[in-house]
Amino acid sequence: MYKIRFSLLLIMLTIVSFGQTQNQQNPQKKDSINNLSEVTIVANKLLGSKFEAKNRTGSAYFISKKDIQKFNYFDVNNLLGQVPGVNIYQEDGFGLRPNISLRGTSPERSSKITLMEDGVLIAPAPYSAPAAYYFPTISRMQNVEVLKGSSQIQYGPFTTGGAINFVSTEIPKDFELNLRANYGSYDTGNFYANIGDSKKNFGYLLEYNNIQSDGFKNLDNNGDTGFDINDFVGKFRVNTNPSAKVYHSLEFKFQYSDELSNETYLGLTQNDFNETPFRRYAGSQVDNMDTEHTQFMLTHTAKFSDFLRLTTTAYRNNFKRNWYKLDKVNFNNIQVGISDLLENPNQFPNHFSIVNGNNSTNEGALTVKNNNREYYSQGIQTKFDYHFFTGDFSHDLEVGLRYHQDEIDRFQWVDDYNMLSGNMNLVNQGIPGTESNRIQDAEALATYILYKLKFNKLTLTPGLRYESIKLTRSNYGTNDINRTGSDLSYRENTYNELIPGLGANYKINREIAIFGGIHKGFAPGGTQPEEEAEQSINYELGTRFNFNGFSGEIVGFFNDYSNLLGSDLNATGGTGSLEQFNAGEVNVAGFELLLNYNLLQNNSKFDLPLNFAYTYTDTEFQNNFESGVGIWGQVTAGDEMPYISKHQFNFGASFIAEKFQINANARYRGEFRTQAGTGSIPQNQKVDGNFVIDISGEYQLTNNFSLTANMINLLDHTYEVARVPAGLRPGHPFGIYGGFKFKL
Repeated sequence: MYKIRFSLLLIMLTIVSFGQTQNQQNPQKKDSINNLSEVTIVANKLLGSKFEAKNRTGSAYFISKKDIQKFNYFDVNNLLGQVPGVNIYQEDGFGLRPNISLRGTSPERSSKITLMEDGVLIAPAPYSAPAAYYFPTISRMQNVEVLKGSSQIQYGPFTTGGAINFVSTEIPKDFELNLRANYGSYDTGNFYANIGDSKKNFGYLLEYNNIQSDGFKNLDNNGDTGFDINDFVGKFRVNTNPSAKVYHSLEFKFQYSDELSNETYLGLTQNDFNETPFRRYAGSQVDNMDTEHTQFMLTHTAKFSDFLRLTTTAYRNNFKRNWYKLDKVNFNNIQVGISDLLENPNQFPNHFSIVNGNNSTNEGALTVKNNNREYYSQGIQTKFDYHFFTGDFSHDLEVGLRYHQDEIDRFQWVDDYNMLSGNMNLVNQGIPGTESNRIQDAEALATYILYKLKFNKLTLTPGLRYESIKLTRSNYGTNDINRTGSDLSYRENTYNELIPGLGANYKINREIAIFGGIHKGFAPGGTQPEEEAEQSINYELGTRFNFNGFSGEIVGFFNDYSNLLGSDLNATGGTGSLEQFNAGEVNVAGFELLLNYNLLQNNSKFDLPLNFAYTYTDTEFQNNFESGVGIWGQVTAGDEMPYISKHQFNFGASFIAEKFQINANARYRGEFRTQAGTGSIPQNQKVDGNFVIDISGEYQLTNNFSLTANMINLLDHTYEVARVPAGLRPGHPFGIYGGFKFKL
């Protein structure tokens, strides 16, 4: 059905676009791909443009609309892999639930960085349970903004590594209709459409995005390993006349998305990965993730002048999910978790033969957990911007305030299955609430003040952030599914933190500038009374340069943790309690290199831009501790952090003409260890490095219509991406896709 819908739409739009070209009485000059202008959003932004990113007093990176659409990526891992300072490990090969680290922060479920959409915290419960089991759909975004170092002190609660803001499509200034689609390998398709317009006092945007695939893994019983995601956004704005003495606008945003994905935590043993890397064991055949997400935002902007603005946003995010997945295997009354089983299959041969379907059993040997959780996140935030001048001094004062509440409600149970001739059958249906039955809440007040002073070639930006956080947990127990409170266990913890920062930028001349900063890193702990927060002091020093079209940035950074926090997540091979633990003192040091050059900058017909990004990251624990959890294990002073590559780079090249462009992207991620350690990495604790090349092309048939094509993993390199949650997992194999873009 998807193929038929795609083909009919492609034919229809081809006819429409050619008909428009023939019927135009006064045809305009055809747009050049090279000259498409970038569009940036006015409110709810961190940067707004590449110019702003290059003039911050701290590190920043701006990904434009053209950058996002260049390769038709819907996997955010591939897009953010082009940004220096970003470490990522994959899980499912499609980027459904990425694990992102900025400058050596713990990458698990992106839980130690500040994630936002349109300036609003977007993790399901960013204070009480920050693990990002929901992630915005990248293919509907207009820009992506990445802030690191002292450049991100305004944004919290996580201030160590940085912040990422996903800027959704803005309401257009004039009428627009945009359609994009592509389809290819593994029945993978992406369809996108939006329509919008602005009048003098009103504007709107309606947007729909669908991504679906049959998946590239091969389930033992030939089941589906793919997914289907729908995403809808509506925006409506009313505003005063642009000439009003005080300009007011009120914008309402509604977003809804759902996901059905046949994803699992069950990976492969080393031997099976070597022989059949894209296999999935029969024991994962009923695994499924079912989610719904809604967002409501109401943003009021009052522009008193070009120098004074007040922006206020009220928001509410709802997210519910049930990840139904294999958790444990039972044989002869010995129960083993799948993480331990895949790590030691020879120690549990009978358990393993049930999982891979070779052994039949009528007993309920396979325990499948309903990881059923509901989240909400809500609050109101306001930002005051004031720009003024005194003599030769330029001043910029920004004051922000946010009141926020969020919650995670865990109401879980387990079902038991047998395995007969490779097929799973339900033998015991569990009772909801009998596996986990608790609520965690957060209430937070955050405020900041940032002052930018500019005099001649020097810019200084001192800032101060304050976070006041109350975290609570109410555990009703597995015997009180009606939550009467008969077995209630309650605890709470509070954090009150001042977070200072200072950034500076000095332009030596038009070609070169030096910038640097120092700021405090912070991340709240958990609900255990007296549990310490994550604390660090972070430094950076760098230079930006531009000589005859050769531009770039070199930055060194050093994060000095006095207390690093780890988390007990199923996603990292832990128990899934979500408890945090103190990991002690850690040093993270490294440098980032960014280079850009257009080989044909003096050619009026063609462009050949090149870009190169390299990141070196070195981590070292300064103390001993025993976590007993997931990827941490036994830690000794001198050990390196797990899941952080020392070396990674990305190289991109494009050949751009008036009617077509060809793009190539090569990325390398060095090997990394899967448990803390030092020296050579044991094979059973190592994920090898990988080198992946993607290419894409676009041909502009008319002013309105373009054909697109792209190939992922051109060399069809088979590679590992992780050993968690349970066993080895492969990256995306070779894939080829074709499609179109239509704009009216």
